[in-house]
Amino acid sequence: MMETSARLLRLLGLLQVPRDWTGPTLAERLDVDVRTVRRDVDKLRTLGYPVHSTPGSTGGYRLGAGAALPPLLLDDDEAVAVAVGLRTAAGGTVSGIEETSVRALAKLEQVLPNRLRRRVAALGTATATLPGRGPTVDADDLAALAAACRDHECVRFDYVAGDGGETRRIVEPEGLVHTGRRWYLVAWDTGRDDRRTFRVDRMRLKLPAGPRFAPRDPPEGGVAAFAQRGISSGAYPYRARIVFAAPAERIAEHVTPASGIVTDLGDGRCELAAGAWTLESLAVWINFFDVDFHVVEPQELVEHLDALAARLTRAAQASREACAADGR
Repeated sequence: MMETSARLLRLLGLLQVPRDWTGPTLAERLDVDVRTVRRDVDKLRTLGYPVHSTPGSTGGYRLGAGAALPPLLLDDDEAVAVAVGLRTAAGGTVSGIEETSVRALAKLEQVLPNRLRRRVAALGTATATLPGRGPTVDADDLAALAAACRDHECVRFDYVAGDGGETRRIVEPEGLVHTGRRWYLVAWDTGRDDRRTFRVDRMRLKLPAGPRFAPRDPPEGGVAAFAQRGISSGAYPYRARIVFAAPAERIAEHVTPASGIVTDLGDGRCELAAGAWTLESLAVWINFFDVDFHVVEPQELVEHLDALAARLTRAAQASREACAADGR
């Protein structure tokens, strides 16, 4: 039979699995009787773990949420995942949690077994983070928006658009999307009667949150797909569709969620939907892929490609003439 402390840890590990555990099942797992299980559950409760129990033949024990945060019991993979997440948060795009993340990581690494500490240390030693130049968001704002999404509560905020114009919005938030560089909120804009995507760093929240609302049907593909459609082309004055004579995987390697959407056409070709501030920049960008392509739309982009091709032809001819004059 396990010692009491070891048995309590084993019991805690079982209860952290989100399900109802009957007394006989726990007793069988721990190799004790049901009375011992009841005593061990009471000991966990005195340590601050909110173990809920439901009487009856269909009842059992379940670990619930309490008023304070008790110690967590993590398996090896979970501990490494938390450590990696804390390292990322310490230098990420959310302001105000860097120092907190470092403190939490120090506490976690202090109690990690040597084998796991070496894994986490190797990741930290071999990984370098380039300092981001983009905007960061406040951790409290993210928490408030996430809670409003969860509780279906309206949100009010002042929003600064890309051109500097400022508007006040009242929205029904549906979900947060992180692209790796920026945070976005997908929400139903009550003033425009339409679903929109907002950059969180351009929002100034007006708290507390507003009244509750009945959730709508989610957008096609979910909030992440809707946000990608909006930030990759919807926010730009010029939108284009280009078909490349290459598999989708090859083109997707060079396309971020914010720069375009790649669709596999199933015959060794793919289509890129993208937006740009100018057609000139779009014409130059699609040439970087070094793959044959044709433009589906807009026709104005084809005219810019003609101009670009003519300019490159003149540059090549002038370069050959200059080399010939130099005797090369």
